[in-house]
Amino acid sequence: VQLQASGGGLVQTGGSLRLSCAASGRIYSSWNIGWFRQAPGKEREFVAAITWSYGRTDYSDSVKGRFTISKDSARNTVYLQMNSLKPEDTAIYYCARTVQRSRTVGDYTYWGQGTLVTVSS
Repeated sequence: VQLQASGGGLVQTGGSLRLSCAASGRIYSSWNIGWFRQAPGKEREFVAAITWSYGRTDYSDSVKGRFTISKDSARNTVYLQMNSLKPEDTAIYYCARTVQRSRTVGDYTYWGQGTLVTVSS
């Protein structure tokens, strides 16, 4: 299974984008799908995650209240709706999967290529 992130682009401060994470195959009920981001010169950091079975969500403090993670089981796709974007949200955004509830990069596998989000001030 491959996870491919898409939907990035250039947006002004305060704008919105919706990212998609599409799986090439089946997403199993034991999986959790997470979004991470990596800004230039910084480490990859957790953004949000969702459990595939029950849709339980988790967010980093930096995006809570602005970003919403959701899933479409029929399309094997996870979305990240990003509102009220700030310049500090500029990064490459990746999705990946884990079989545990985690915010740790090392617990995730099946990383895709990522999609670039640029927020201009």
